[in-house]
Amino acid sequence: MAWIYLFIAGLFEIGWAIGLKYSEGFTKATASTLTVVAMGASVVFLGLALKTLPVGTGYAVWTGIGTVGTVILGMILFKDPATFGRIACIGLIVAGIAGLKILTPAS
Repeated sequence: MAWIYLFIAGLFEIGWAIGLKYSEGFTKATASTLTVVAMGASVVFLGLALKTLPVGTGYAVWTGIGTVGTVILGMILFKDPATFGRIACIGLIVAGIAGLKILTPAS
């Protein structure tokens, strides 16, 4: 269950990172409110995951999911550059996340 919590935390991490852009420096009420809610939910689910996962693994996977998702959505929503180098780096992050998942003993 911890890995599911961690995945959900990562999705909320993506949500609040993208929400920061839409909140325009917390000047847009709805986007700002959703961003703060996503921040809270992300930390709550991370906390649940860390009850059984090692903190280093949990934190690295959480930020990795957030990073990969935010970069991909930035490319889609905000026309951020989608260069070969950026995509290759996303692949390296995904490989790191997969490696941590594989090498972390079940608890």
